[in-house]
Amino acid sequence: MCGWGDEITLRVPIPSELSATGKFRWVDKPVDRCIAPIVQALNDAGIYTSGCCCGHGKNNGSIILQDGRVLIIERRGMMGKLEENLKETEYA
Repeated sequence: MCGWGDEITLRVPIPSELSATGKFRWVDKPVDRCIAPIVQALNDAGIYTSGCCCGHGKNNGSIILQDGRVLIIERRGMMGKLEENLKETEYA
């Protein structure tokens, strides 16, 4: 995960209902560098995003899709700890 403020500019979609012009359009917005390739790939594939944050190593990240779904980007350290706790519980 990248640090706060480590961003690159991507062209992202603004749906008509959220657009000041009332029309679907593309605008340049800052996106966290470490998840920018995923955001770009989703938008290129027509799976439009409406917001995102990588979590900056403190929280899980997320990519919000315009259809209301949310993709969660889990921190690897948290997942490893969860798996470790599950193993201890299974054999206790």
